[in-house]
Amino acid sequence: MAAKSNGAVSPPLVEVERLVKHFAVRRGFLGRQVGAVKAVDDISFSVAPGETLALVGESGCGKSTTGRLVLRLIEPTSGAVRFAGRNIFELGQHEVRALRRAMQIVFQDPYASLNPRMTVGQILGEPLRLHGLASGAQQLRARIEELLGFVGLSPHHARRYPHEFSGGQRQRIGIARALAVEPRLIVCDEPVSALDVSIQAQVINLLQDLQRRFDLSYIFIAHDLAVVKHIADRVAVMYLGKIVELAEKRTLFREPRHPYTQALLSAIPVPEPALPRERMLLQGDVPSPMAPPPGCRFQTRCPFARDRCRIEEPTLDPAAPGHTVACHFWREIEPPARLLPAEEAEGGNPRLKRLQAFFTQRAGAGAVAPRD
Repeated sequence: MAAKSNGAVSPPLVEVERLVKHFAVRRGFLGRQVGAVKAVDDISFSVAPGETLALVGESGCGKSTTGRLVLRLIEPTSGAVRFAGRNIFELGQHEVRALRRAMQIVFQDPYASLNPRMTVGQILGEPLRLHGLASGAQQLRARIEELLGFVGLSPHHARRYPHEFSGGQRQRIGIARALAVEPRLIVCDEPVSALDVSIQAQVINLLQDLQRRFDLSYIFIAHDLAVVKHIADRVAVMYLGKIVELAEKRTLFREPRHPYTQALLSAIPVPEPALPRERMLLQGDVPSPMAPPPGCRFQTRCPFARDRCRIEEPTLDPAAPGHTVACHFWREIEPPARLLPAEEAEGGNPRLKRLQAFFTQRAGAGAVAPRD
């Protein structure tokens, strides 16, 4: 997908082509290789300027490894990642260091991703000094205060240490650190999974505000589709190192074609338990990435699996413009009619929206109790 501007289609900011990463498994006194963990196995996608692409799936499906490959924090087994048309795996050490300004990451754990021996000012000032973005103590201090303001923190917070902040505040500091070098792409590696639900909404809103303000592109890694629904433009569903479905967000939530995607959607909690819905429960565990099953990797848990699925690996086929599915029989598998309650699928529960609006207003001024 490419972004549109004044009727023109701009080229993708990031292009991932047949990316593979296998981690060697070694055993014995001599460290002999006895196998390989196929963490990412031949995936391709693109990210347009200003777009948010979500990578979703169960733990161990290769989401975080993909994000680190895109940033070249780890080296691939094969494949290419093109950033603004340049293959980052062909760049030299000095070119990669310059590229770091354009590509940043927000880590999952705000407790472990900040140096406890440094103040917030030192944490934010380090990338500014490293890339020569501030000359002199006064300019550095002004830039740090500006970054803190971008993420909703006060200038005096620069003198504090990470242990003096809550989890949500620490994640805001992590976001400010990513913004410090003025990037074009930020990989968000499950940035809200370690936070309380109420704080998750604040961080998601902050990321969206910053994206609009600075025209950022996000690769948003998550396992919670309820969170993805609020921030993503497109969604890529991963299973055992493969992309099994890729579609625009509304299309994916309205017409999921792959059985695995349908199972993930049916697991989304709904704030109205009385509303009728169908649940799709998967049997068994995820197979080992060291020895994925032959044919379709989902065939050991798929309720629609047939003999062909156990022999032939499916490719991503177009189900509609911008919507691809890796399933031999997706045309015969109709999305369950009530996978999500109609109110949720169409964008929310009116009663819940009224309650959310009440608390939003109350946050700014006193108000009377809401009526249903």
